[in-house]
Amino acid sequence: MNDSSAMIRLLDQFHAGRVTCLGDLMLDRYVHGRVERISAEAPIPIIRAVRDDAMLGGVGNVVRNIAAAGGQAHLLAVHGNDDAGAEVADLVGAMGRVQADLLVAEGRSTTVKTRYIADGQQLLRADRETTTPINAAHGTALLAHLDRALEHTDVLVLSDYDKGVLNDDVLAAAIQQARAAKIPIIADPKRTDLTAYSGVDYLKPNRVELAAATGLPCDNDEQVTQAARAVMSKCDIGAMLVSRSEQGISLIPRDGAPIHLPTRPPEVFDVSGAGDTVVAIFALALAAGAEPGLCARLANLAAAIVVGKVGTAAVTADELANGILSADLNQSEDKVVSAALAVADMERWRARGLKIGFTNGCFDLLHPGHISLLNEAKSHCDRLVVAINDDASVRRLEKGEGRPVQSEAARALVLASLAMVDRVLIFSDDTPIPLIEQLRPDVLIKGGDYDIAGVVGGDIVRAYGGEVKLAGFLDGHSSTAVIARMGKSSNNGD
Repeated sequence: MNDSSAMIRLLDQFHAGRVTCLGDLMLDRYVHGRVERISAEAPIPIIRAVRDDAMLGGVGNVVRNIAAAGGQAHLLAVHGNDDAGAEVADLVGAMGRVQADLLVAEGRSTTVKTRYIADGQQLLRADRETTTPINAAHGTALLAHLDRALEHTDVLVLSDYDKGVLNDDVLAAAIQQARAAKIPIIADPKRTDLTAYSGVDYLKPNRVELAAATGLPCDNDEQVTQAARAVMSKCDIGAMLVSRSEQGISLIPRDGAPIHLPTRPPEVFDVSGAGDTVVAIFALALAAGAEPGLCARLANLAAAIVVGKVGTAAVTADELANGILSADLNQSEDKVVSAALAVADMERWRARGLKIGFTNGCFDLLHPGHISLLNEAKSHCDRLVVAINDDASVRRLEKGEGRPVQSEAARALVLASLAMVDRVLIFSDDTPIPLIEQLRPDVLIKGGDYDIAGVVGGDIVRAYGGEVKLAGFLDGHSSTAVIARMGKSSNNGD
């Protein structure tokens, strides 16, 4: 089912979506470095730390994804009176389109997850956390904030990481308040007793959590459906949204047929926070007025994008739009990607020490000159990214009447079928300069009909240490010439 147009229209409504998020707030810290030797003290790698990053985790990551996608978020959470808590509060304050009611709990530690990453691989995670339930006073205060927030919200998200904020009393009262206000509820569970979430409209466990909660296998569509139905037979839950890693997402309503959505098999870099992204985009789409099946499709696309990023990441509306376009161009050919997915691919390639080349053009009718250019371009790199002008920019470049002969989708798919081409992107600007600045290829290759100084974007690539190469030029081969000969033959009655 092709819902591309509906999803694009939905993105335009995201600005009006209002989502209140209540749950466990934490700090995700990343220590990036290099491993060059093994410790003499124990057979463990020594990481030479070069950079630290800090991001909001837990319910904070849900809020961050909603804001990044253009929605309005209201965060209700608790953090400790410590350095990590102050850092969390600063990160929340720095986000746009987010209203926050944060409670400071004296004597309570803010949960911090620290991940050590070297050469694209996570080596170790260290957790410092508090899992004891918050006290009654904080619970009462949170519920009072929730009562006011529900007057100005479209969807409530309960993000339960089992760190003590959504204790039995707070969870039950929050569900009761939202139901009384007729606000749809989405819960992301960590408990194995899913009856605690009775009353929510959508429950989003992952495949492992669903199997653990039910004791049933969840390895295929039928098994996931049976396990979800088993939960709903015991609980007052409207539907189950089950994230299934590389198998995609399943939406199983209490009544009606289940929807199983496969995902484009991603080259997974980091799954941290992918479930938060699914919840955030599903909730925002629901708040924007979409039907649940379309919400699930967009959430599934968002998950495929975010697992290709480093760390606890967020997905923007532009990335979603690019992902929709890529899927619409060719659902079976993974080489045709958005710029966001290309950047993620290139990060992984660089982590493996691979050299990345870039070339661009209209590639209207593929001919021997194109093949020669692409073969020579690939000889200068390990991975070749090819960018093509979209139809509108081809027309602006005054290629001639009736150009392009082939649509951007057709041109992209033809290029993607070539073995020497690793990724294909479509760009709408008159020049590839914005794309070159975003991708930062190691080598830029153009045809020999250019001079080295006149290669568009060459100065940018050389400025950061990259190379510019000219490929050989085959006389007599160009799309314009081929089209002209076709027109001449037609006029002669051939």
